[in-house]
Amino acid sequence: MTDATIDLRSDTVTRPTAAMRAAMADAEVGDDVFGEDPETNALEREVAALLGHEAGLFTPTGSMANQLGLRLLVAPGSELVADQQAHVVRAELGAAAVFSGITTRTWASTNGRLVASAVRDIAEPNAGAYSVSTTAIAIENTHNFGGGTVQPAAEVRAVQAYAREHGIALHLDGARLWNAHVASGTPLWELADGFDTVSVCLSKGLGAPVGSVLVGSTTTIAAARIWRKRYGGGMRQTGFLAAAGRFALAHQVDRLAEDHGNARVLAAALDVDPASVETNIVFAEVSDPAAYVAAAAAAGIRLMQLGPRRVRLVTHLDVSREDASWAAGVLRSLPR
Repeated sequence: MTDATIDLRSDTVTRPTAAMRAAMADAEVGDDVFGEDPETNALEREVAALLGHEAGLFTPTGSMANQLGLRLLVAPGSELVADQQAHVVRAELGAAAVFSGITTRTWASTNGRLVASAVRDIAEPNAGAYSVSTTAIAIENTHNFGGGTVQPAAEVRAVQAYAREHGIALHLDGARLWNAHVASGTPLWELADGFDTVSVCLSKGLGAPVGSVLVGSTTTIAAARIWRKRYGGGMRQTGFLAAAGRFALAHQVDRLAEDHGNARVLAAALDVDPASVETNIVFAEVSDPAAYVAAAAAAGIRLMQLGPRRVRLVTHLDVSREDASWAAGVLRSLPR
């Protein structure tokens, strides 16, 4: 246990390691708007190859990557369907409606877990002249607000089959797809297969300071590049940031298993079944979340309140097993 506060609010709070900073400092850079940044070009190629898609586009945020993907799949006035707790619905401030004129309907779920029949029940691919037709389906893997849920492969394939049958496009919000890969042992390309667009984040569990990548076909990504510039996301010497992402891909994917184990240590301390914790996110029920978060902060542990009776804990590379065990003891002692 160090003297520093243990921050379990999110895996976005990670800081670059010394080795990652060195890789950033050594990066060769160019103007990315002109397509001349070698590190960024290499990162885009590497991520596209890992996910089995033709091309990739580096973006400053995961929300931008998601919104570019949705913009290219859903015309203004058409409909996206997604889980009721999906990040693109709950945590991107209505961007799909504001920027792209996309309407949204949602299906109910338990812990964000995908059930194909729920998607089929809500989607309307041919709603007629007086209703909005479903143009795209968004799936999130792992599911953030579901508690780090890894989506069942059979249900994903069933939704994909339905979408193909009805001409509906598919977007995968794979911000934490790396966690799904490590937890399930499923190759990344297999998790991303069958989707028209896929977003992945480099600045959560992988520990890069900034950045996500959107992948898809060459044609789709060429259009996304234009929309990225239109949204104000055209960047210049991005190689410093891309180098951090490339370092993370090379050195910090397999270690996500440590985060998953640490999350189960914390879960047990909060009377959450460790077997129900699939990746690095734990939701715990407490009677007064605000008071519990404040008490934890006073003891040196930062948590996040999410909902009237829930707190969230997220493990990451800045939280060691020693940290997790110490935090578990403290959290166990606090009134819940």
